Amino acid sequence: MKITLGKKLALGFFIALMGSLIITGIISNLRISNEFSKYLVDEHNTRINEIVKFIEDSYNKDNGFSGDSQEAMVRNANMNELYIEVRDNSGSILFSSGTTYMQHKNMMNSMMGEGKNGMMGNLSSINSGEYKEEKHELTKDNSVVGTIIIGYYGSSYFSSNSLAFINNLNQSFIISFFITLIFGLLITFFLSRQIASPLEKITKTASEMRMGNLKVRSNIKSNTKEIEELACSINYLAETLQNQEELRKRLTSDMAHEIRTPLTTLKTHVEALIDGIWEPSKERFQVFYEELDRLSKLVNNLRNISKLEQAGITLNKSKFNLSSEIANIVDTFKPIFMRKNCMITAEVAENIIVYMDKDNLKQILHNLLSNANNYLEINGRVKVSLFEKKDHIIIEVEDNGIGISEKDLPYIFERFYRSDISRDKNTGGSGLGLTITKSLVEANGGKIRVKGKIGEGTVFSISFPKNICL
Repeated sequence: MKITLGKKLALGFFIALMGSLIITGIISNLRISNEFSKYLVDEHNTRINEIVKFIEDSYNKDNGFSGDSQEAMVRNANMNELYIEVRDNSGSILFSSGTTYMQHKNMMNSMMGEGKNGMMGNLSSINSGEYKEEKHELTKDNSVVGTIIIGYYGSSYFSSNSLAFINNLNQSFIISFFITLIFGLLITFFLSRQIASPLEKITKTASEMRMGNLKVRSNIKSNTKEIEELACSINYLAETLQNQEELRKRLTSDMAHEIRTPLTTLKTHVEALIDGIWEPSKERFQVFYEELDRLSKLVNNLRNISKLEQAGITLNKSKFNLSSEIANIVDTFKPIFMRKNCMITAEVAENIIVYMDKDNLKQILHNLLSNANNYLEINGRVKVSLFEKKDHIIIEVEDNGIGISEKDLPYIFERFYRSDISRDKNTGGSGLGLTITKSLVEANGGKIRVKGKIGEGTVFSISFPKNICL
């Protein structure tokens, strides 16, 4: 049987609370009982010693005890519920306090019985029904002249103040127990709700996400760090899934458009040839070739993405001069840019030696430069820079083309993503080039970033750590 988190937390707190109270009560009871018993015994012994000293001081070898001394000893015996008897060395009774103390026996037994039922009832060293006698020597002038007999029941340990103390202590234990229990239950309820309530809301949010509502968000404000982080993670997950869903829909539309356009063109041309409207010619076949080439590139890009995801990238690293390599790649692209009356320049730091995959580097720059060329206008410019900055080697490709809008920048490296202005048949690719470029850069231990604005151009920046490249 499964129970909710709130009930489980409340039950756990309650068990911990009750266990703590019971353990604390038992230990406190034992400790206080032992100490109180010791205190009563010490107090009793002190009284007995005081009575013995008083008897010794009051005794006269010639006249025995005076009348005042005997009255004082009787009062002392009755007050302390003791039996006092003094005998000489021959065994003759010199003084007896009488049996008045016996009148207190039944009352004391009853009171002790009530005390034993309370939390302090384990004062086992005090036996209220057992009569005891203590014998002390009666000394005078450093000689033993008789014997002092002091008799008492175990209940004589208790004075009225002692009994009042025990009763008050019992009541204090009971009141403290219930107050602590109520307070603990309130704290338990509060803490369990503080933890369980936001988790229930987060669970509800996750359930709605599972049902397909990716616009839902968890508006949880909690002073518990882990709960706050969990809520933020759920919101981030929802936002990411929502963006991925939008990209998936956009991908479906883009792929359908990419495939439908060349197929429609091929179908139209073939039908025209079949119907005899057009005669076969080199120009017609050139159109066929271009459309088939577009389909072939799209399939190859899809295959490359699949290979990057499934098996990763196998690096074939070698040591080479990065400065010379970039300069050669720029020279290779100059004729391509000149066809559009555009210019490409290089600003390359000399003799930067790296240890990385040369083919990957060529493909990275080929993709970036081809991308820049597609979106340059007439008389456009592209600058390729290579320089060192602290512990990194930086490669930048900067153009003054049509640029990228701010809303597209976060998604520019997503597969199949293309901004609205890059959808033209003659300029827009399949949306996979930058995804592949990013994968190649990261496979070689680098990072790629992009900055751009509409109408101002774009800057792609690649950084490789020196300790990886060298």
